[in-house]
Amino acid sequence: MCRNIVPLNNLDPAATDEECRDAALQYVRKIAGTTTPSQVNREAFEQAVAQIAAATRQLVDGLTTSAPPKTREAEAAKRRARSADRYEAIRVFQQQKRDARAAAEQ
Repeated sequence: MCRNIVPLNNLDPAATDEECRDAALQYVRKIAGTTTPSQVNREAFEQAVAQIAAATRQLVDGLTTSAPPKTREAEAAKRRARSADRYEAIRVFQQQKRDARAAAEQ
C-alpha cells in the first residue's frame, strides 16, 4: 500500500472531499506507475481519480465505529514515528553492509 495514503475513517473533524481526492490520486498514481500522466492518458487518469474519490467518500461516510475519534495530529505523529523507525533500521542495515565490506577488504 502507498505510505502516502492515510486512513480517513473516524477522524475528528471528518475527512474532507479534498482528503478523499488526495488519497484517490495517490492510489491512481501507484496503479498507473506515474505521477503525471501523458496528455493522451490524462482524461482516463482524471476520470479514475474522480471515480475513486467518489467511492472513497461513499465508503468513509458509510462506515460506523464505536472507537473514539482520531485526531489528524496524533495520527501524523504515529506516521512520523513509524517512518523514523523504518529509516533508522535501513541506516543500521546499510552501516552493517559497509562494515562487512570494509572487513572483507582488509
